[in-house]
Amino acid sequence: MTDTEERAKTSSEDGKRLFTPAGKTKRRPDAIADLMKDFIRLQGLQPGDRLPQERDLMDRFKAAKGTVREAMKALETQGLIFTRSGPGGGAFVAAPSARHAMELLSTHFFFNPPTLSNIYAIRKALEPEVAASLSGRVSAQQLALLERTIRLYDHPPVDPDEQYRQRVAELDFHSQLAQFCPNPLLGFLCGLMHNLLRDLPLARQIYADPAPSSREEGLSYQYRLMAALKDGRTEDARAIAAEHMAFAEAYMLARAGTIG
Repeated sequence: MTDTEERAKTSSEDGKRLFTPAGKTKRRPDAIADLMKDFIRLQGLQPGDRLPQERDLMDRFKAAKGTVREAMKALETQGLIFTRSGPGGGAFVAAPSARHAMELLSTHFFFNPPTLSNIYAIRKALEPEVAASLSGRVSAQQLALLERTIRLYDHPPVDPDEQYRQRVAELDFHSQLAQFCPNPLLGFLCGLMHNLLRDLPLARQIYADPAPSSREEGLSYQYRLMAALKDGRTEDARAIAAEHMAFAEAYMLARAGTIG
């Protein structure tokens, strides 16, 4: 194997790696980026606070200008800092956006997207737990938001464009539940599954398919779920969400079979 082939293989393997193995040395800019994160935490800096000037960072971390700039660029890509030019400009702490984080994670799957079965395996495991965690805890305002979303698809679509919007709005209902979830990690993971579905070419084909959809059945599950959440019936909420996910998976896989 040539040096070029060896480097390509190593790069490919690193791209799939989920963690940095113990004993593996990080690239200098990555290590500096980690130190900058520690600095932000230790100094108690909040979104909008200014970071030290570049020269001060170079001195603090004993790093070259190019290394500091690369580390800063990495943090900016992650959404943790932003820069502003002109008078009063510089580098500032940013409030990381959940949407931005999901976009970065979705990009990870760009060349190797998950299958519908991959996504629904996670949805079936996690969304019943989201429902259970929200039982008796949804506010009147949150219920009203869910009901407004349902009204987007509680009637037959007038054309293919509306049908597509309705199918995506059905996902929005579940994304709202994920956003309400008191466990932010659980909610984030479910929201990521929804975003992967929105981006998945096969799922978009199914949503645009003019064949009859599962709208009525989906509505039934969602109305039953909202009633269980409102009444605080935890086990009912978990069971309804589990039934809904199993039904949704079966529908999506069946439609995929006709499209494929």
